[in-house]
Amino acid sequence: MAATRAPLSSYQNPSSTPTLKSPPKPSYVAFEIKASTLRKKKKQNGIRCEIKSFENPHNWTIEPDTPIHLFHNPPEAQVAMASGSAVKKVKKVCLFYCAETKSLAQKVAAQSDAIELRSINWRKFDDGFPNIFIPNAHGIRGHHVAFLASFSSPSVIFEQLSVIYALPKLFISSFTLVLPFFPTGTSERMEDEGDVATAFTLARALSNIPISMGGPTSLVIYDIHALQERFYFGDNILPCFESGIPLLKSRLQQLPDSDNISIAFPDDGAWKRFHKQLQHFPTIVCAKVREGDQRIVRIKEGDPRGRHVVIVDDLVQSGGTLIECQKVLAAHGAAKISAYVTHGIFPNRSWERFKRDNGGNPEHGLTYFWITDSCPLTVKDVMHNPPFEVLSLAGSIAATLQI
Repeated sequence: MAATRAPLSSYQNPSSTPTLKSPPKPSYVAFEIKASTLRKKKKQNGIRCEIKSFENPHNWTIEPDTPIHLFHNPPEAQVAMASGSAVKKVKKVCLFYCAETKSLAQKVAAQSDAIELRSINWRKFDDGFPNIFIPNAHGIRGHHVAFLASFSSPSVIFEQLSVIYALPKLFISSFTLVLPFFPTGTSERMEDEGDVATAFTLARALSNIPISMGGPTSLVIYDIHALQERFYFGDNILPCFESGIPLLKSRLQQLPDSDNISIAFPDDGAWKRFHKQLQHFPTIVCAKVREGDQRIVRIKEGDPRGRHVVIVDDLVQSGGTLIECQKVLAAHGAAKISAYVTHGIFPNRSWERFKRDNGGNPEHGLTYFWITDSCPLTVKDVMHNPPFEVLSLAGSIAATLQI
């Protein structure tokens, strides 16, 4: 005999044979039924089973014509009885990582027991070219696999692409590439003859990742620089564009002056990218205007007076625009000024330009400068240097791996 449970719902017993009456709560009963008592009838959109008899080992009381609903598999794996909605099956994922993303990968794995860390031996030959080995490659057959990448410099892209191209060929169920920062995003335009759009070049390289047994690779990127870059990817890859803005919103809610926050965008591009996610905050939009040979930041709309103003953008490199934006906001009466960028690149240690405000002096520095851990090398530099705070993408990445 096979034991199962049936909620009382929409299936009506077609015969006059009495059915079981369930206890008042919950609205299902457990019963045992012999397979031989089921007779299948084909219908246009499925199979209908007629139940001819029941075994009633628990001696429940019965009523005629009580509707029942049968499930082929145990309901614990199929149905959430309390809500009536399907229970989503947790996907087990083997997560590989490069040397730079080891710390972030460990944080991602700590978010869920369904994520298992797997290491790679990153070695080099004497001539400097990669000598890479994936331990226990047979052990990932039939598994869902992800790789957490960091393309922080051209020198590490080739060795990671070698792994990215190899993993889908190991008979895995699916492959997800998590590349939090798409590094060539600022090089997406060809303004003069001879310009090379390297963003398109990298997108084309990623679009040629081999297809796994589960189909095309899923590519996860956070706050890509230019919206049109989502169209650079080919049909052999499925780009999934996520954002770090929910982390910022959660952090702002924790501030003691959370009811006095205004959001400032340093230019129209930042406003286009983020204003819909931050539309419930008062908004200030800045713009660069040309005065002679100089380009100066001006407030285009909004009023910062007496407000804790948070400058929001997708990335920062030298930081010149953010600093100019800070100065003009302070000059117009902002009480505090903070900043957020998803990707803190800071080449040549340019993060050192940003100072703490020393207790409410916005003209001298920032109260907070939030970044995510999308650029691991930067995180190591700024981790314990105010005004910087790191908002981790680990929880968001772990959730995305379940898609």
